[in-house]
Amino acid sequence: MLEVEGLVKHFPVSGKRGSVVHAVDDVSFSVGAGKTLGLVGESGCGKSTVARTIIRMYEPTAGSIRIDGIEIAHMKERQLRPIRPKIQMIFQDPASSLNDRMTIGEVLAEPLIAQRIVRSVREGRELITDILEAVGLSAQHIGRYPHEFSGGQRQRIGIARALILNPQVIIADEAISALDVSVQAQVINLLRDIQEQHEITYLFIAHDLAMVRHVSDQVGVMYLGQLVELSESEEIYQNPLHPYTQGLLRAVPAADPFTKRARTEASIDGDIPSPIEPPSGCRFRTRCPLAQEVCAAVVPEMRDVGGGHRVACHMVA
Repeated sequence: MLEVEGLVKHFPVSGKRGSVVHAVDDVSFSVGAGKTLGLVGESGCGKSTVARTIIRMYEPTAGSIRIDGIEIAHMKERQLRPIRPKIQMIFQDPASSLNDRMTIGEVLAEPLIAQRIVRSVREGRELITDILEAVGLSAQHIGRYPHEFSGGQRQRIGIARALILNPQVIIADEAISALDVSVQAQVINLLRDIQEQHEITYLFIAHDLAMVRHVSDQVGVMYLGQLVELSESEEIYQNPLHPYTQGLLRAVPAADPFTKRARTEASIDGDIPSPIEPPSGCRFRTRCPLAQEVCAAVVPEMRDVGGGHRVACHMVA
């Protein structure tokens, strides 16, 4: 349903002619209908840039993006218009992603009006009511404003807005990170129920590896604009191969103080290098405890090491 191949997104650096930010470099993956790919990594690794490039908020520098077999990477806006309902997005902050001057009815009617499905809130009332009920709200909320709702309710409205055009793919960009833990679980359960009912494909972006494990069929790990490991969800957690993935899993908080101390001592050292001048060869080598000379000289290829488990590391046999 969603196929990304060789995706590249560079941003020019103001005042530095010829310099670019290597936000995304040669990222490839595919997600089947009704399946979920979790995309994880440290802040600044390029996860959100991947999402916004796929949805064409950003123009890709290079690469291919296919939705249900339709190539959209370099489509003009006029061509994209009928494709946009197929792929929608749930944003990280439900407060800032909703217009405080619009009622919930107006927020949900906006995409319907933009796609010329209805001409007004009144005309779209039945559709709006149905989608509100599907996310655990009601028709009584149509005339209210975003500030009258809790954070969890606002995110449900964001989910309703993404669903109202009946998409085939939804990108959830850190969609639960701004919510309380108990509310996170409710939203995750809601997203899973919706996926089962409508066979929607999810690209679920997060930094919480524990939560990603519960929602994803596959997990991709990103570092400094590149995918370094990709496999089935349980395989990644039970048998992480890339040193970066291993470090991320060791950094997951643990309730036991002794386990927590052991994980902290074994966590990833150093800072992420500049994406303007990334390291040669393997980009993780400057922080990797296993780095050898070959890591600086040769860019590791993403290769299958068995069972669809793909990893980009010279030190993995």
